[in-house]
Amino acid sequence: MTLDSKTPDGPLAEKWDKHKFDLKLVNPANKRKYTVIVVGTGLAGGAAAASLGEMGYNVLNFCIQDSARRAHSIAAQGGINAAKNYPNDGDSIWRLFYDTVKGGDYRSREANVYRLAQVSNNIIDQCVAQGVPFAREYGGLLDNRSFGGAQVSRTFYARGQTGQQLLLGAYSSLMRQVETGKVKMFPRYEMLDLVVKDGHAKGIVTRNLVTGEIKSFAGDAVVLATGGYGNVFYLSTNAKNSNATAAWRCHKRGALFANPCYTQIHPTCIPVSGDYQSKLTLMSESLRNDGRVWVPKKKGDTRKPNEIPEDERDYYLERRYPSFGNLVPRDVASRNAKNACDEGKGVGDTGLAVYLDFANAIERMGEDTVRDKYGNLFDMYERITGENPYKVPMRIFPAVHYTMGGLWVDYNLMSNVPGLFVLGEANFSDHGANRLGASALMQGLADGYFVIPYTLGDYLANAGVSGTAIDSVEFQDAEEEVNAQIDKLLSINGKKTVTDFSRQLGLNLWNNVGMARNEKGLNTALKEIPELKTEFWSELKVPNDKASLNKNLEFATRVADYFELAELMARDALERTESCGGHFREESQTEEGEALRDDENFSHVTAWEYTGEGKAPNLHKESLEFKNVKLTQRSYK
Repeated sequence: MTLDSKTPDGPLAEKWDKHKFDLKLVNPANKRKYTVIVVGTGLAGGAAAASLGEMGYNVLNFCIQDSARRAHSIAAQGGINAAKNYPNDGDSIWRLFYDTVKGGDYRSREANVYRLAQVSNNIIDQCVAQGVPFAREYGGLLDNRSFGGAQVSRTFYARGQTGQQLLLGAYSSLMRQVETGKVKMFPRYEMLDLVVKDGHAKGIVTRNLVTGEIKSFAGDAVVLATGGYGNVFYLSTNAKNSNATAAWRCHKRGALFANPCYTQIHPTCIPVSGDYQSKLTLMSESLRNDGRVWVPKKKGDTRKPNEIPEDERDYYLERRYPSFGNLVPRDVASRNAKNACDEGKGVGDTGLAVYLDFANAIERMGEDTVRDKYGNLFDMYERITGENPYKVPMRIFPAVHYTMGGLWVDYNLMSNVPGLFVLGEANFSDHGANRLGASALMQGLADGYFVIPYTLGDYLANAGVSGTAIDSVEFQDAEEEVNAQIDKLLSINGKKTVTDFSRQLGLNLWNNVGMARNEKGLNTALKEIPELKTEFWSELKVPNDKASLNKNLEFATRVADYFELAELMARDALERTESCGGHFREESQTEEGEALRDDENFSHVTAWEYTGEGKAPNLHKESLEFKNVKLTQRSYK
């Protein structure tokens, strides 16, 4: 299989504009003849459904929640990047492009990243027009703050709830199209399979999460915007409904899965407090603008933080990376926090935490100013921990947050299955081996508002109206397979719960395919995950209620997919014997303990092809060419 990225020719800065002109168009009067299925209602899915409806297409939009407003995009707190250069501090489209490529450790496709930087400014204009209440300076201009991996202030924000406000903007546009009848919304529906007819994606099979009904829907194209797969680790910052099933079922229908081992560990999360937890809570990276990260210099120091004098504190990020300090990228900050705890300098009851201290910021700016910038985040921390972060430092520790891997797509955001487009975190395209903070919202809205409206039209103009009916054999076969798997899960009647298996799998992944990986641990994972999977299919207990709301059944279908995905993640990590970004192989590091890439052998995307149950997947590679940036050892010192 040859992977054609369909990257346009010509100078980098002109590729997207030239490509848009070369794409075929659908006549406005013909758009009403096409039906487009959009799965997901977060920023990528909501923006895509709203835009395509506005353009005149008939859109079927599927939402796993009871409302599009509950999509996990609301959890993005800190901000959204754009190259407006409002602070006049040297930012530009080129600098945003370069920071993103460098932040991803030179493992992303240049053309996609440059396009993302290009359209970033349009996103801010779009959102302001929708009424998104971005923070403003005293004079009324939009304010910016800094984020990790950049030396300029380019992050637009709405206090500590940027994702929620942006989602409400997209939601208002989406609901307008629902009201006009161009978008039909299906809340509480989960996609369980992709229907491929004559090699093209032509529909999906869903389960109504309230009634249990299995139902198919046909369309001329399918747009997948279902987020990432971080919950495969069980404990992550993702909402529990965030899962990998839609993308994984597409993978099993032929879509290649790219870079599955690239997982982002966020350095600023509230530490684990007990086995009862089913998820972790993120403290925004924006806090690292003014908060200082430190640990005691002495191992095993159990004194309270305010009792430790300044000269006995190790501000290790400021010490190791003087140019960026506390604003190093997430992978760098996470590994350093882990190392500090591994050395015995961790704090809190478990020793698996470091301090994020705002004492200097409060002294410098005043508590009222800090409250204005971060108040809701401080309130959330206090409600969860019972500690007042205005008086004592926050305790933070890295946790699984974002997945850079996803379904492989070309420059048009179409997978190798024609007619299947993949947007946002569900694809692999923009972030390489590590995502810079405030870039997830940027990518989701870029894909939904400014890329898919052009590229989808080109596909439809070439493919024509399909008229595919849901009574065709392809739909019937897909429905039968979905029902068969559900019946199999319900028939096991074992003794262990879905949560038991999910927690056990997640702990295995965290220990062996987490912040640091090595050959021994990866081989252990590849041995133990199939064994646990076998036990899952013989000892699982799911209440036998197929025709109504059944949360255990929902989770069981997802955990069944997690087992297969987890094995692929470990296989991909084992195959990539270099370190890059969030993929840190202990065998490949510099003398200073930084990630050491192997550009000669691994400057490529790994794209895995599903070959059948129990069979080894086929590996395909897309070479990454860097014609505009120089490959260098990443440094933030």
